[in-house]
Amino acid sequence: MNEKKVLILTLIWMLLPVAGMAQPEGTGEAIRPALVVVDVQNAYLPLMSEQEQKIALRVINGAIWFFRQHKLPVVRVHHSDLRWGPAEGTKEFAFVDTILPPGEDVRVVKRFPSAFVQTDLDRILKEKGCNTVFLCGLSATGCVLPTYFGGVERGYKVFMIREGIMSHNPDYTNAVKDICDSLSFESMMFFLQLRQ
Repeated sequence: MNEKKVLILTLIWMLLPVAGMAQPEGTGEAIRPALVVVDVQNAYLPLMSEQEQKIALRVINGAIWFFRQHKLPVVRVHHSDLRWGPAEGTKEFAFVDTILPPGEDVRVVKRFPSAFVQTDLDRILKEKGCNTVFLCGLSATGCVLPTYFGGVERGYKVFMIREGIMSHNPDYTNAVKDICDSLSFESMMFFLQLRQ
């Protein structure tokens, strides 16, 4: 059996106890996911690895599209520091034009690396009934990783979308993918389709 088949079968074997019949084992609770897109803003994208940008932006758009098609929440997180910006309402603060327009997406503004610190993100997710978070965006090391751990600390099951995160150094991005629960874009779609 080739490596790809072994990987797919292993993934299915690992996910079925978690997602089987759309209920995590032992909880009786249905999986209710949200997509959190972190800091894909004009001020920060140019600082990311060009190599990672090409793939990550496509995957982020694909994830947004997929969540919208399944009527699942999408949250856009914007970062601004009170001392050095970017200021709300400026071009630098906005998401890059290559990302799908916001539509009904919820917007959260943060001042700290984690999107959970001193924001309404936790409240928003709870109001929408979410217990599982899929993360994508930037920087993998600067803001996505702290948001990952912020979600775990608050009791969410959190996954990185492997090809949907980026940083200024691909080696750093790979390290984040290795230390966190992460799924490929295709695995994310499969995982979410199991919940139906």
